[in-house]
Amino acid sequence: LPRAAAFFDALFGTIGAKRQLESERFVSWGVAPDQPSIGVIKPYDGQPATVGNGSMASLYLPTPEAVAAFHKKALEL
Repeated sequence: LPRAAAFFDALFGTIGAKRQLESERFVSWGVAPDQPSIGVIKPYDGQPATVGNGSMASLYLPTPEAVAAFHKKALEL
């Protein structure tokens, strides 16, 4: 979790998102309290994480340039 949180702190910082909530089991980031957020969470049952069947996450970025910059930062990290 600390490694994932450090990665997403740096990545989401490029779009103005900051940590909104965190505990020993999860961290979530968002740009505003009234907007959707995204989080990294340890599995509730304590078992190893697996790929979510049918899971998908999406982010809104205002321009193609913002998408390109976000993607570039993710690859750098």
